[in-house]
Amino acid sequence: MSGAVTKSSHDFDPLDEVLRPPINETEQDRVIRQAQEAEARRVSQAIDDSIRAEKQAQKKKGIVRLLLLGQSESGKSTTLRHFQKLYTPTAFHEERILWRSVIQLNIVRSVRTILDALSDVRLPTLDSGGEDSDDGGANIPQELEMLQMRLTPLHHIEALLIAKLIPPSEDEAASVIGSSAISAYHSHRSRSSERSWRAQEVFVRPGATWKGALARSTRTRPVSLGNTGMQTRDEAQEVINSCSYDIMALWNDRLVREVLRRRKIRLEESSGFFLNDLDRVTALNYTPNDDDVLRARLKTVGVSEYRCEMEAVAGRESGTEWRIVDVGGSRSQRATWVPFFDDVDAIIFLAPISSFDQVLSEDRSVNRLEDSVLLWKAVCSNKLLANVDLVLFLNKCDILDAKLTSGIRLSKYVRSYGDRPNDMETASKCQQTVFTWLSH
Repeated sequence: MSGAVTKSSHDFDPLDEVLRPPINETEQDRVIRQAQEAEARRVSQAIDDSIRAEKQAQKKKGIVRLLLLGQSESGKSTTLRHFQKLYTPTAFHEERILWRSVIQLNIVRSVRTILDALSDVRLPTLDSGGEDSDDGGANIPQELEMLQMRLTPLHHIEALLIAKLIPPSEDEAASVIGSSAISAYHSHRSRSSERSWRAQEVFVRPGATWKGALARSTRTRPVSLGNTGMQTRDEAQEVINSCSYDIMALWNDRLVREVLRRRKIRLEESSGFFLNDLDRVTALNYTPNDDDVLRARLKTVGVSEYRCEMEAVAGRESGTEWRIVDVGGSRSQRATWVPFFDDVDAIIFLAPISSFDQVLSEDRSVNRLEDSVLLWKAVCSNKLLANVDLVLFLNKCDILDAKLTSGIRLSKYVRSYGDRPNDMETASKCQQTVFTWLSH
């Protein structure tokens, strides 16, 4: 047996041959090589020192990174507004006037939804208990037809508000309503094109882009982003004010409520619902309050980071900085979540427990509550989040209470609920148990 020592394949270094100095290296080449290696080590060390210093500075300052997760329309953007109201109240209050255009659009869109529900509908008598029919029953009463005609100016206001929120020069405009949407809206070339327009969802990218667009649009007016400047002309508010009586009459009409009920359209359970506050929000001098801003609906897509700093506490020179990342929740956007898992301290997951009788807009065969449960299960089981604090918000409890109180049975949609009492306390505890069990 030979006494020679052989190198194991495990000891083989594939870079050894590359890094080994050339066999025929001259003295001058050796000096140059060593100088280059020394410089490379110096640069590498400087980078390591910079990263280490940044981490120490962040630790000293107290930076907390939060990630908001949940399905679309789970309340992530509203939760973010709550954070802004609590920790950056001055900026929040100054921006309230910018939300007036959003609230105006919410009102117009609510009216639009009602008018869409009334189109092509022939109503049976209210005491017949029958469903809507196109073949029989009475036509819409003449007074409702007159209301529809008098509310026609809102069509123009809708397009005006969308253009104000999303100017054509903005890149995101194409992703929201398409390059020819507004022109198609005005043209009314066919009934199908008009319906296509109505189906469009208005959304913006999160961040200050849409606020900047609104600020630029009001630059010629003496608006101080506070409560002043409201005496200046606002075409949208003037038209909505002039239509306020007709909007109230439409919303309070008995036949309209019956059509909405039969078509399972529950506007009052949605964000951006202001039809019960028309006296106040349609006034010419209307300024949104904090609650209005929190209730306003403005759908967002994409990812954006918001920063706010808490007040300093004893023992710290500066307050804790919160970096909150808001991401889209639709199925097509969930793939963008994973890159944020590496550098996050906590995740706030929002689960709207009122959605037991709703379906996903992306896939109408999937129950929203079921999707939320499965999404929470996937987040809890993700190994990348083993050291991340998970915070569960069971959201929209007030809407759940309203649904159960109105007589909607939870057991009809969630069979495992069985014959438990159909009340808020029992239903919320049951859902809390399910989500808690999945987190272990």
